Amino acid sequence: MAILSKIRERSMALILVIGLALFAFVLDPSSIQDFFNSTKVNTVGEVGGEVISRKDFSEAVEAYKAQVGNRLTDMQASKMVWDNLVREKIYKTQLSAAGVSVGENDVWIALTENQSVKTNPQFLNAAGLFDENKLKEFLAIAKSDDPATWTAWSNFMGQLKTGLETTAYNNLITAGVGASLKEGELQYLTDNTKISSQYVYVPYASVPDSLVTVTKSDIETYIKANPTAFKVEASTDIKYVKFAIVPTQEDANAIKNDVANLLNDTNGVKGFKNADNYADFFTENDSDLALTTGYDFKNTVSVMISEDVFKGKEGDVFGPYRDRGYFKISKIDAIVQIPDSVKGAHILIPFIGSLSSTEDTKKTEAQAKKSADSIYRLVRRNKKRFATIADQINTDMTKDKGGDIGWITKDVAFSANFDKDFADYLFFNKKGDVQVVKSRFGYQVIRIDESKNKQKAVKLVTYGRNIVASEATENTVFQNAQTFALALSNGNNFDEVVKEKGLNAQTAFSLKMLDETVPGIGNERDIVSWSHKKENEIGAYESFDINGGHVVAVITNKTFKGLMSAAKATNTVRPILLNQKKAAIINKTMTGSSLADLAKATNQSVRNVAAITMQSPIITGVGFEPKVVGAMYSVNENVLFNNVEGTKGVFAFVVTKREVPATLPNYDSYRNRLASTRRGQTGLIYNAIKDAAEIEDNRAAFYGID
Repeated sequence: MAILSKIRERSMALILVIGLALFAFVLDPSSIQDFFNSTKVNTVGEVGGEVISRKDFSEAVEAYKAQVGNRLTDMQASKMVWDNLVREKIYKTQLSAAGVSVGENDVWIALTENQSVKTNPQFLNAAGLFDENKLKEFLAIAKSDDPATWTAWSNFMGQLKTGLETTAYNNLITAGVGASLKEGELQYLTDNTKISSQYVYVPYASVPDSLVTVTKSDIETYIKANPTAFKVEASTDIKYVKFAIVPTQEDANAIKNDVANLLNDTNGVKGFKNADNYADFFTENDSDLALTTGYDFKNTVSVMISEDVFKGKEGDVFGPYRDRGYFKISKIDAIVQIPDSVKGAHILIPFIGSLSSTEDTKKTEAQAKKSADSIYRLVRRNKKRFATIADQINTDMTKDKGGDIGWITKDVAFSANFDKDFADYLFFNKKGDVQVVKSRFGYQVIRIDESKNKQKAVKLVTYGRNIVASEATENTVFQNAQTFALALSNGNNFDEVVKEKGLNAQTAFSLKMLDETVPGIGNERDIVSWSHKKENEIGAYESFDINGGHVVAVITNKTFKGLMSAAKATNTVRPILLNQKKAAIINKTMTGSSLADLAKATNQSVRNVAAITMQSPIITGVGFEPKVVGAMYSVNENVLFNNVEGTKGVFAFVVTKREVPATLPNYDSYRNRLASTRRGQTGLIYNAIKDAAEIEDNRAAFYGID
């Protein structure tokens, strides 16, 4: 009775659970197992039985993206994080088996020795030296009061630990990897022994392809016999038509007219010709080009107007003209004579609030100005004193260089990142001038040392409107895409509709589950995901909105994870099997007890090759034949060897002479070279461990592909 009572109490919960499970089963019978398998639902994968949870993976991806300044896409970050997690777990397992551990103290030492940490101003004392206690205090506060900062530092320390584990394991392996003197000697002999031979060569090309048949079954058998070379991930092939939204001539003309209408005053509002506040004009009239304040030489002005501009005068207006995807109008704001580059020096006195101020800056603006004026009086006619004071005062890269700022080009000086007042002084004064200038960085005593290539330049104000498609054009392109998709929905063949409408179809091969780029389209993760959905079979089509247009795509092939299909492998395998079957035919003709007999039987000649080595296994007149040269190296002299299958044909040969190199006093150099090569192959070591590990990658499901 007690049990029945409990069942009645929980009946609604049971009904809900069973109902959901049955609903899942109706949709997909296999999903009923997933419904009750929380481990499968909540994992992204496993490495050697150790689970990578969805939560941990998701947090790691977001943290990694934040760490690199969100410069990576989800898929790029996913790959990096997955690879790092797999590497971390593999090395952790290997180190555990070896009885080696990386502890907290190891990580802390690595953290305090990290260059970016040691030079961080937050962790320096008054003497400018790294203070470990400041770092400890910072981390303690972050852990208790700033979760985001603590997470970022925890991830950084985790990366340090992974790096230490990798290094520890590689050091363990490479410590036992070396080479003996005997191995060095063998390497020396292998590289330098010279072989001379007589041979008969029957090329595969001498057997017509028509005499050999390679069947699908042959290719499948070869694939199964060489599975490692033909393992493939799940992939799809698609065909698609891209309907690009491109502005028509009518669209361009309309934009040109709009820009032209901005030239003259309208209803009391100043047009471009009479405008004097260009920042307001650009904002009020939605310029697609930013307002620039630099100066242009003739070679940096658009070729569309450069000739007229450099014949013009201040206030002249040019355009509308079409240039680099814009309709533009330009106005000469000033005409000057300036050098293309200037060399100078400075002494910088920061004040509180200036860009170069630090926590040690104590001077107010007025005090900094007074100091700058005093220094100016001391150094204006004395370069040596200028350099001495600059080295004493400056804290930027000019310290210990006498304040020398080097050569500054016009384009750098008048860019957004450079101070305008500093630039104006450098380029509008003459060699030898010294003056105090207030800039964003503080007060600067500036000296002009040299200038070169003084020439005419213009300050050109250029307004621009991007040439884009109109709404009517966008609607027309959309309708064209929908009409094409409608034809497919009516059962018409994709290729036939393409031909009928005079369109251009493109193909994208081998789109993998975690790809995000479609060749010819760009970053379109939605298309890749759609093509891999279980319910979307070969022949399924879909319409997609993409950046700058629309795409209608159809799935043309699906390759499942496992071994490559015979159709896909044909181009690789068929030439191999052709040569193998031709070799079998050639071998039957190569009969006789001497090279002369073999040459006669195969209608070939006896050839000679002299002084070839394993280091350069090239047979004159044939080409690169490492297998054949390797065979020559391994056999006795004056013995006939027949039916040796090479890269380009079948060989029979007799080694006539083997020249062994002179004995060396020692073989240390060869031994050291071998050992160094082996120690440098830690990447191969990791790949071998990875291949042996049991890795289950379910990231596709994490990103919505079943």
